[in-house]
Order: sequence, then C-alpha cells, then structure tokens
Amino acid sequence: MAPYSFLRRWSDRMAPVNQPKDKKRERACQHWSEEAKSAGKRKRDYGERGNEKQEKKLFVRKASRPSGKIGCSGGGFVMRNKRVLSSQLERRCSIVHYVYQKMLGGSMQAQLRQVRSVSFRTWPGDSLGDIKFSPYEAEKLYVASGDGTLSLQDLEGRAVQVISRALDCGHEHHNVCCWYCSVDVSASCRAVVTGDNVGNVVLLSTSGEEVWKLKLHKKKVTHVEFNSRCEWMFATASVDQTVKIWDLRNIKNKTNFLHLLPHEKPVNAAYFSPTHGAKLLSTDQHNEIRVYSSSDWTKPQHLIPHPHRQFQHLTPIKATWHPRYDLIVVGRYPDPKFPGYTLNELRTVDVFDGNTGEMVCQLYDPNASGIISLNKFNPMGDTLASGMGFNILIWNQEEMAAKKHEHLLKAMTNEEIEP
Repeated sequence: MAPYSFLRRWSDRMAPVNQPKDKKRERACQHWSEEAKSAGKRKRDYGERGNEKQEKKLFVRKASRPSGKIGCSGGGFVMRNKRVLSSQLERRCSIVHYVYQKMLGGSMQAQLRQVRSVSFRTWPGDSLGDIKFSPYEAEKLYVASGDGTLSLQDLEGRAVQVISRALDCGHEHHNVCCWYCSVDVSASCRAVVTGDNVGNVVLLSTSGEEVWKLKLHKKKVTHVEFNSRCEWMFATASVDQTVKIWDLRNIKNKTNFLHLLPHEKPVNAAYFSPTHGAKLLSTDQHNEIRVYSSSDWTKPQHLIPHPHRQFQHLTPIKATWHPRYDLIVVGRYPDPKFPGYTLNELRTVDVFDGNTGEMVCQLYDPNASGIISLNKFNPMGDTLASGMGFNILIWNQEEMAAKKHEHLLKAMTNEEIEP
C-alpha cells in the first residue's frame, strides 16, 4: 500500500480539505456551516472526566531489560516478543497514518519518538508575544513584541519596519506599560489584527495604516485569529475568561460581538479549524480544552479535561489543530491535583480526536522529558515541531523508522538472532 493511500481512503470520512476558490468567496461561510452540521449530534461529554481513562498511549516507556525480553534500553524501546522482528522493514509513512491506525484499533508496530533537537532563541531584548509569516513575502515576519511595537521583521537582515507602537507611559524607570501580545494576518483582507496586554485590539492594513483601535476585552488579549474560511470573521481570547467571535464588517465596541464564549478560567488561545473553519479550539490556563462548533456557538461541543496549568516562567500551553484532519495536539503538564493523576506521570504530547473529544495517543521520548508548551505541524501534516524550553523537537516518521531499524538490528545481535 502506498504511503498515503491509508489517508486518502479516509479523506471522505474526516474533515474536508478542499479550498474555496477566490471568485466564490461569498460561499465560504455557507460551506463551513454545512460541514459543521454534518458532523453529527453533540457528544454528551460536557463536564465528564472519562476521556483520560480511555487513552491509548503511542509511546514506549524507558525501562531496564528484564529477562526473556529483547530491546535497547538506551533508546527507550522494549519489545514484548520476537514477533515484532518480522516488521523491521515496515513502510515509512506520515505521522498521521499511525495516529489513525491507532484510532481504528490497529497494531502500532512503529512508535513515534523525538528525533532531533535544535537550538532556538529569540531576538535580543524583550520577549515576543507572537509571530506570523507575511502571506506575501516568505522572508518577512510580523512580530508582536514586549517592547511595545508591532513590527515587520526581515529574515534576510533588511531594515525592520515598525507598523504600530504602543503609547509611551512616561514612567521614570520604564517607558512601556502597554505591549502587544498576539497578532494575525489576513491575506484576503490585506489586514493585520493585534491585541495588547490591557484589552485593546488594533486593526491595521498590511502596510501599517491603523483602521481602528478598540477596547474589546477587560484584560490582556492572549490570542487573535482570522477565520481562514470566512474572511470577515475573527476571534479573540483573553485572560478575562472569555472568547469572542466578531464580524469584521460591524465592530463598534466590546459588546458588538457575534458570540460570547465564557470560560471558567483565563484563556490562552482560540484557533479556528484550518480544514473548514467550522470549529473553534480553546485552551484555558488550568485544565480544560474546549471544542465549539458553528452549529451552536453557545455551548462547547466537547469539553476535554487535560492538565496544562499556567506557571509564571512557563510558556503558556496551547492546543492546536492538525492542518488536514480534525486532530488536536497539546503538551501535558502533569498535575497531582488533576483527576486520574499517576505518580511520575510523563510530560507527553497528547493527541485528541476533534470530532469525539477522545484521546487518540500520546507522544513521548525519554531523552526529551521537559514540558512541551507549543506544537505545530508543517502544512503537509507529516512532521510535528514541539517547543520545549530553548529547544524545538522534530517528530518525523521517516527518521524514526531508520532509528527503529537500528534498534532492531542491535536487539537481534544481543539475542543472537539471525536476521
């Protein structure tokens, strides 16, 4: 079977990926509304805590080598029986193939693990609240910075263009009491939206001309995002414990929202699903991930209990979507107070099914045991980057398969098994 034939077989059953044509943009919003209705009735899991018990783990814990078992303790692999040796030449597929194979109850012959770690540091100076690539020039980034500026940075070293600057507070020991925390760019509207630490949201043209500046939240705006399938819709999330959905064509004040989604805790992020834009994924600062659907914005379609509590010196944990399927990926920060907590619980990357709210699998490598705050798939969805401290972890099936083959050869040698 070809590497991606499994995914193609499921493409009709999973989230749609067809893009609306530019000349039919007016039909985009109708499209995502219909897709949401076809997802089925809401699962009765609001307030329930059963998802954690049904988890299927996709990692192999690091363990010593008991007698009668073969494996490689250094890499964290333990083979339960000799039958796994027959699969040493397993095909190299994308990460999603193995996730969905696990969802269907299939045998996980290949275990995903972290395969590369690279150094990563920000620009000198203040912290960065958010970054977004320019949709027009691949070498440029929109950067929301703690120094009170929203700028267009050039990766090739050309001059930085400051397109918005917070007001100077005039205090003796510092001059910035207000700074930008989030940013997003709409290519179709040629617009940039940014939010600051006191609740203001600013809409600008991509060239930096301010369209309006309104106080849309009571407190810090942690996230802003345009809906990629409906150009006039965007969402904002805030530590005031709300997510708001707006019509870009009709904003006058903070009460002009289309929908108000109240939360029990401050909210770190609110992402529209990239496949159809009909779902919204929010992450609070404690232990809830919510999935809302356009069929009924007034209540969560799924509420997923998950430990990811906020910590002062930790990058806020944010759940994100897979680019082509309704999969949710999020880092775990084990909490002794969380229901179902186990002693020495691992800091995994957890993957959930966005259509059911149930856990699909967990990714873990014993050589990279830190807290993973941010996760992002590449556009094809076959490689995952995870942010952990000053490192970025790259999860890639092809390189993992080569490592697995190496471990199998060592195992056969150690057990004196002829290939």
